[in-house]
Amino acid sequence: MDFQLTDDQRALKAGMRELLERRFPRSRLRAAVDGEAERGAEVDRELWRELGAAGLFALRVPESAGGVGLGLPEAVLAFEEAGRALLPGPLAATELTAHLSAAGRLADGGSAAGRWMAEGSAAGALVADGAAAAGWLADGDAAAGSLVAGAVRGETVVTALDQGGALVEHLASADAVLALGATAVEVIPAGAVARSAESIRSVDPATPLHRTAPYRTAPHGAAPQRGAPHGAAPQWEASQRGAPHGTAPTRVAPQRTAVAGTGASGETTTGVAASGPAARLRREAALLTAAQQLGSASRTVELAVEHAKRRTQFGRPIGAFQAVQHLCAGMLVRAESARSVVYAAAVTEEPGDIAAAKLLADEAAVRNARDCLQVHGGMGFTWESDVHLHLKRAWVRAGQWQCAAEAEEELAAGLLSTVGACL
Repeated sequence: MDFQLTDDQRALKAGMRELLERRFPRSRLRAAVDGEAERGAEVDRELWRELGAAGLFALRVPESAGGVGLGLPEAVLAFEEAGRALLPGPLAATELTAHLSAAGRLADGGSAAGRWMAEGSAAGALVADGAAAAGWLADGDAAAGSLVAGAVRGETVVTALDQGGALVEHLASADAVLALGATAVEVIPAGAVARSAESIRSVDPATPLHRTAPYRTAPHGAAPQRGAPHGAAPQWEASQRGAPHGTAPTRVAPQRTAVAGTGASGETTTGVAASGPAARLRREAALLTAAQQLGSASRTVELAVEHAKRRTQFGRPIGAFQAVQHLCAGMLVRAESARSVVYAAAVTEEPGDIAAAKLLADEAAVRNARDCLQVHGGMGFTWESDVHLHLKRAWVRAGQWQCAAEAEEELAAGLLSTVGACL
């Protein structure tokens, strides 16, 4: 079995790197970072449109809808290059929204208005029709729908808001927000979220963050609701929106699909994996974020090796010393181990594989950036060096979509279900 990239995939990866080197060179990265205090780390709209014109957000959009017509593996390769270049902005949320908006069609008339129907595609299947439907995009609002349509072309910046109350990136620059509930999905104007959001200091100067109250997806025609004060992060029951006024929201876990097995005592055991359109989007976002972490981890290996070749000590390049060689070798092993798992997860799209990919990619990005700092010595800690930017971005991404504890729980649940099925 051949696990190598195809010629087309290698060409896509090389083309994306060339595009970013031309459109987002180091000078542009430094301008974004150094001008953060004056400009508030706003998303560069010109660059965003250039990325849209190049097809970054349309990679998984069908050709019939004006997209490239590729799949998740190709999106992962492109996002890996974006991570290597430390490209700022809510890339994953915009790509997910573009994929959903172009893969479905807005139903006309009746109670189905505002619901995106399946057209045989994976994205369309995320937002199902019928009584069990849990996904809503734009909720029938023409203005919100027009915002979403621009995501494919890079004319709209879309960030994401998880119902658990996770931090929202680039909210001040966003036009729309992809709101994920326990099972439901909505796209709402960013202004509706920004009014009650609190700006907080971000460790990454190129990734502004806002704290919001947990968002509860609302039924068709109803206004979005807030579930708790700033800083709270419970899971809120979607059906609670129909409770009497003044009733406290019920804290519950997301909808789960049981994987049945039989335990030693004869009782049925279950391993759980979140199901529904929102869970699917979270997994895709986690994988795309893992791809960015992989790109950063690979880039810090290059930076460390380049510096070890140039920097001399006692008349020799520091790369000749065994301690430095071991650091660089360990960085390469972490990056390549993460690469194999991320690429595999892009093909299988299994929850356990994606959890493993996020876990290993986060570790590789953070630890490689730290070791790269060690190779650079005191120079790596200066503001003029780019190494600290990789570490800070890796810290931010490690807490997005699926943190280490969540990934470990996903993997543990899968292992328990496998063991239970074998007993």
